[in-house]
Amino acid sequence: MRNYFLVAAVVLAVTGCGATNNYLAKKTKTVEYYRIFDIKTTVDRKAVSKAASEGLGRNVNNAQETTPIPSSGELPEKAGRFRLEEPFRGTRLAALAGGAAGVGMRVAKCEEASWTAQAVRDTRGRSGGGSVLRLTACLFPYADGYHLDLYAVLSKEEGGLFQISQSLVDATIGTQEQWTEKTFLDIVRSIRNKTGAEISLLEAEPELSGTPWLD
Repeated sequence: MRNYFLVAAVVLAVTGCGATNNYLAKKTKTVEYYRIFDIKTTVDRKAVSKAASEGLGRNVNNAQETTPIPSSGELPEKAGRFRLEEPFRGTRLAALAGGAAGVGMRVAKCEEASWTAQAVRDTRGRSGGGSVLRLTACLFPYADGYHLDLYAVLSKEEGGLFQISQSLVDATIGTQEQWTEKTFLDIVRSIRNKTGAEISLLEAEPELSGTPWLD
């Protein structure tokens, strides 16, 4: 009964503000994210990779992880960095996708990383709504520790009759954007908690304010 009143309140609020058509119009929105964290620690790569894996596993449906053998025994002075590729660029598939959909066709590469992960968080339902988060994590070792590069694309469906129930879910457990940030931060928090590393944010898009991984 309580949920019924909450849903009714959402409907009344939308109708009252005259935004019913926009609220119920079906849309697909795609947002690209990246985060680069500096991790200062002397803990070995296996322990850091394990901690990152445990943090990642809290929020995704599945993940494929790789821990390649280092190509050199010496650590570089500067950490590596992920790079984006468009494997379908110039093809018929890319032309058909076009626009914002093309963002979802970019692939993050992690050359010389000591640990990489490809993960998915899929919350779509049969009746529509929900989101798909595709995330790539790269752990790059260097002389002072590691860089953790995170790249992700969030695609979410909005509007339609399912939007009413989705708004209720968002108000109860958080929006899909908030869960995306939680997915990133839980990886960093796990590394910090397991290794005691000193962690700072170097780059972020969209911007991330404060130091939420210390919470």
